[in-house]
Amino acid sequence: MIAFLDGELAEAWPTQVIVSVHGVGYLAQIPLSSFEHLPPVGQRVRLLTHLVVREDAHLLFGFLSSAERDLFRLLLQHVTGVGPKLALAVLSGLSVSQFKSAVVHHDIAALARISGLGKKTAERIVLELKDKVGVAAAWEAAAAGRHDGAAKMNDAVLALISLGFKQVEAQKALREVHDAGDQLETDELVRRALKKLA
Repeated sequence: MIAFLDGELAEAWPTQVIVSVHGVGYLAQIPLSSFEHLPPVGQRVRLLTHLVVREDAHLLFGFLSSAERDLFRLLLQHVTGVGPKLALAVLSGLSVSQFKSAVVHHDIAALARISGLGKKTAERIVLELKDKVGVAAAWEAAAAGRHDGAAKMNDAVLALISLGFKQVEAQKALREVHDAGDQLETDELVRRALKKLA
């Protein structure tokens, strides 16, 4: 397995690059999100990689961040019917944080807007990844200090998950009790949601 390439950026296109490492040119397919942050051709570059071995080809995929590579692998390993080409399209269409947010908030429309990704595949992505990215994304959202109401909602979701409820149940119950506005504190949100869930 090739874990990364560290060498000179020999050539770069929006969807692929050639990295020269000790006289060997490695062709790697990349998402647009990585292409936008590449150094100029001739400069040193370090790409994290994922190797896909098929009967007819060995395909190398490159990423500038571990978050991108992790999401690529998550899509390949956990979403039925998503191959490398579609996983790259997802990374080219949304940033990692936007993707996580879309999954957590069941935003099928945002995912379906990605080129090559239909509504059915978007629904399958949300269904199969919601428990994999949901908790982490909720923590990130809270830490990012979104407006106070959103942070309280995220804290309440995490509290309910830690009590053994599924994320979907927790979010549904909180949405039902949150109509009272952003004035409710986290502990009050949790209390009211528990009554709904009881």
